[in-house]
Amino acid sequence: MIRPIAILMILSIVLSCHGQSDKISLAGKWSLCLDSLEKPQSADLKSLDYNLAISLPSTLDSAGIGNPVNVQPNLMREVMLHLQRKVSYIGPAYYQKEVTIPKNWKGKNISLKLERVLWESIVWIDGKKIGNNYSLSTPHYYSLSQYLAPGKHIITICVDNSRKFVLHPNDMAHAYTDETQIKWNGILGEISLSAVDPESISELAVYPDYAGKSLKGEVKTILNVKDSYTLKVEVLDKNNKIVGSTNTAITPDQTSFQVKFSGDLLPWDEFSPNMYMVKVSLLTKKKKATAVRSETFGFRDLKTKDRHFYLNNKPLFLRGTLECSIFPLTGHPPLDEAGWEKVFGAAREYGLNHLRFHSWCPPEAAFRVADKMGIYLQVELPNWCLTFGKDQQIVNFINDEADKIIREYGNHPSFIMWSMGNELEGDFDLLTGLVTRLKIKDPRHLYTTTTYTFQKGHGLQPEPVDDFYITQNTEKGWVRGQGVFDQLSPDFKTDYTNSIDNISIPVVSHEIGQYSVFPDMKEIEKYKGVLKPVNFIAVQKDLGRKGLLTKADDYTAASGKFATLLYKEEIERALKTSGLSGFQLLDLHDFPGQGTALVGVLNAFWESKGFVSGEEWRMFCGEVVPLLWFDKAVYTTNETFKADYGIANYFRNFENTSLTWKLKDSFGKTVMQDSAKVAQILKGSTSKLGNFSIPLADLAAPAKYTVELSLQGTTYKNQWNIWLYKKEVESPENGILFTSSFNDAVEALKEGKKVLLSPDIKDIVGITGKFVPVFWSPVHFPDQPGTMGLLMDPKHAAFRGFPTDFYSNWQWWDLCKNSKTVILDNLTVDPIVTVIDNFFKNRRLGNVFETKVGKGLLVFSSVDIHSDLENRPVARQLKNSLLNYMNSSDFNPGASITTGDVFSFSSNAVTK
Repeated sequence: MIRPIAILMILSIVLSCHGQSDKISLAGKWSLCLDSLEKPQSADLKSLDYNLAISLPSTLDSAGIGNPVNVQPNLMREVMLHLQRKVSYIGPAYYQKEVTIPKNWKGKNISLKLERVLWESIVWIDGKKIGNNYSLSTPHYYSLSQYLAPGKHIITICVDNSRKFVLHPNDMAHAYTDETQIKWNGILGEISLSAVDPESISELAVYPDYAGKSLKGEVKTILNVKDSYTLKVEVLDKNNKIVGSTNTAITPDQTSFQVKFSGDLLPWDEFSPNMYMVKVSLLTKKKKATAVRSETFGFRDLKTKDRHFYLNNKPLFLRGTLECSIFPLTGHPPLDEAGWEKVFGAAREYGLNHLRFHSWCPPEAAFRVADKMGIYLQVELPNWCLTFGKDQQIVNFINDEADKIIREYGNHPSFIMWSMGNELEGDFDLLTGLVTRLKIKDPRHLYTTTTYTFQKGHGLQPEPVDDFYITQNTEKGWVRGQGVFDQLSPDFKTDYTNSIDNISIPVVSHEIGQYSVFPDMKEIEKYKGVLKPVNFIAVQKDLGRKGLLTKADDYTAASGKFATLLYKEEIERALKTSGLSGFQLLDLHDFPGQGTALVGVLNAFWESKGFVSGEEWRMFCGEVVPLLWFDKAVYTTNETFKADYGIANYFRNFENTSLTWKLKDSFGKTVMQDSAKVAQILKGSTSKLGNFSIPLADLAAPAKYTVELSLQGTTYKNQWNIWLYKKEVESPENGILFTSSFNDAVEALKEGKKVLLSPDIKDIVGITGKFVPVFWSPVHFPDQPGTMGLLMDPKHAAFRGFPTDFYSNWQWWDLCKNSKTVILDNLTVDPIVTVIDNFFKNRRLGNVFETKVGKGLLVFSSVDIHSDLENRPVARQLKNSLLNYMNSSDFNPGASITTGDVFSFSSNAVTK
C-alpha cells in the first residue's frame, strides 16, 4: 500500500521575478502521482490521479511516501546486508506544478534545472513531452524556450528511479545503490527556471597556469551572426580586486581568451586554498553587456614527475579516505555546503587531505567546499561494471556522464584526479580509449583507467595511458597490510618499496585497512531519518538473548582501539614506502552496507566513536609525521632497543632544528631521553635522519614502555609501545599442576588440586587463533575465521605480572597465533582473556578462564604457554603471571564446571 501524507488539488502558484531577476525557484509544494505506467504518452497524463503532495526539493523517503518496509531484526544475511529503508518506492513518480512566466521573459532562452535526480527524468509542458535525461552525476537541464510563453503553464516531471543500466550486477556502484545511499525518488538541490538573453554565454571553462602566470579560457556562446561582439574578461581576487583583464573579439569560430598577469599570484593547495573569480561579459558593438558569466578557480599546476605527484612544483602526498555516498539520515548526499563542511572538516581533523568518491561523483556543493578548504578530490564515473563493453548502451552512458562532469565541475581546483570507475573489468581497450579522449578534452586533471581491477592480465601493472596507479598489490607483492600483520611477526621497519620499485608513475595504495569494529549499540538512537538500523538492532537483540549485551560497549571499545593500532601501522608503512604517493583508507568512517562493514574510527555520521581523537590520529597521519624504524615490539632485559628516526614531511622545510626521543614508563614518567640536532628537513619526502639505542638491562621489567619522538618547536610528535620482560623467569608452581594433558589435569582436579592447563593447540577443539580482526565484514565474507580482538581487565590480579591493555596490542601477536579460541556458550565462566566474536555470530569466546571443577580449581589456557618458552618471552611471562595469581589469595573462581566440560575442549582425550 502507498501511504499518503496529504491530498489536495493541483497547486496553482504564481511565481514572479523580483527586479531584474532571471531565475524562478520551483522549490515548494508539488502535486504528486505514483503510477506503474513506464512511458506514458501525453494523453496519459490527464488520467493520472494527483492525490498526493510533496515539498521539493526532497525525496519520497523523506516525505514518508512509499511501500512500508518491514524487516525483522534477526541475524539473517539479508537483514545484515545494510541499513533498511522505512518506505520504498521504485518506479515512475509524477511531480506537477503550475507556474507563471513573467512578461519580461518573452524572447529569452529559458531552461529548467533539476540539480540531482535518480535516475531518469522526463519533462512535459502543458501535456507536451519535451524530452528526458539520464544523468546520475550532474543536473538535468531542459531547454524550454519554445514552450514557455509569458503566462501560466503546467510543468510535469516524471522521475523514474528504476535501474536503467547494469553498473554493477548487485547494484553496488554508489551512484545507484541501496548499500549506502538509497535508490531514492525525488528531486534534490536547485529546482529552477532560468532566463537569459538570446545572446548568451552557455559554458565557461578556465585553464589556469600558475608557473606561466596566465589564465586561458574557452567559452560557448549563442550569438546573433549579424552583430559583432567583444568578450570582456576580468579576474578578481578574494577581495574582489581586479588582478588581470583582457578584451577579446568573439565569434562563433573564436571562442578562446587568455589573461596574462604581471603581479604575483597566490597558489591553491591544501595549506593555502586561494580562490579567484573570472568574470566574462559579452559586449555588443555599442559596449552593452548582453550576457555575464563567472566561475571561481584556483591557480594550481598539477603534474607527475619521478613517480610522484607535484602540485605547483612541490611534491604532494595524498592522505585519503573513501566517500561512498554514506548519509544515513537522508539516504542521499547533501546538496548544501554545510553537509560537506562536516564531511571534509572531519577528514581534516583526522589529518587527511584527500577523498576518493568511490564509483560516483558528488554534487556542486562538495566541490565548492573542497575548493575553499583545500581538499584534493578523486572523482569516479558511476561505474563498477564487470563486463564493460558488452553493452554499448552502458558505454555510451558512461561517455556521456564524463562529458557532463567536465562541463559541470571541471573548473574546480579540488578536482585533481579522475578514475573511470571502481575495480572495472571488461574491454580495457575501450576503457583506455576513454581515458585518452578525456585527457585531450580536459587536461586539468590526472587520469587512471580503473581504481584497481581483479581482471587477469591487468591490475598488477598500470595501463599505458594512466597518469597514476591505484593498487593493493603488484607483480612483486602487497602494497597494503592485508594478511601481512597476521602472517608475520610484528616489526616496524617494513614497507612496500620493493613491491613498487618497478612502477614508473605515482602509486596510491588501494583501500587500506578494512579492520572491522564491533557495532556501537549507542549509535542506534542516532538513526532518526529515512533509514532504520535493523542490522544494529538485530545484533543488540542477539546479544540480549545471549546475556552479552552488558559487554557490548566493551567489545566496541576494545575492537576499536585494536583497529586504530592496525591503521596506525598501515599508514606509517605507507609513509615509509619510497615511491608511494599516497594512500586511500577504507575507511575513516563506517560503511553500513556490504554486510555492515563497520571499519571506521568514525561512525557513519562522520562523528568520533571515542577510540581515538583527531589530535591522537594526526600523530601518525598528517602533513608532518615523526617516524621510527625498529625491529620488534617485545624485548628482554639482555637486549638493546635500537631505532632509526626520521620525518615524513610534506609541509615546509625545517632548518636548524632538533628531534627529541623519550622513553616513558606506564605512568607517563620519562625515564630516559636525548636530542639530536638536524641541519635541514626538506619538504616532499620521508627521510631517515639518524639513530639511537637504549640499553634495557637496568629498566624495570616486566613493563610496557612508550617511545616518543618529537620535532623541536612544533606540536609534531609520535609514539610507539614496546614491552620489556626479564631474560629468565622462574615458574612458581608451588603445588600447582602445570600440564598440557587433559587426563592429568582432570585427575588432579578430582583430588582437589590447583591446575593450570595449557593443552597442545592441535588437541583443542576451537577456532584457529588469529591476531588481526575480521576483514571488512563477517557477513560479506562469511568464510573467514573471524573474531575481533581481545578484551581483558588490566587490573585483574591474573595480570599483575603481565602488563596489558584492555585490548589486543602487539605483544599479544605470538600468543594469539599460538592459540585456539574456545567456545564457552554453554558454560557460566567469565573469561580472564575474552576473544570478541564477530557480530554475525556473537558467541561467548575465550582464551583463558578460571573455574571450579569439583574440589579442584582450574585455570584453562587455550594459548600455548608451554612450548619453546626460551624463545617466547611473552608466553613465558603470561605463564608466570598466571601461576603467581593461582598462588595468591585472589584466586577464588566463582564459576563451576564438570570434568566432562573440561574434556569437551579436547579433540582426542581418553577419559578414565
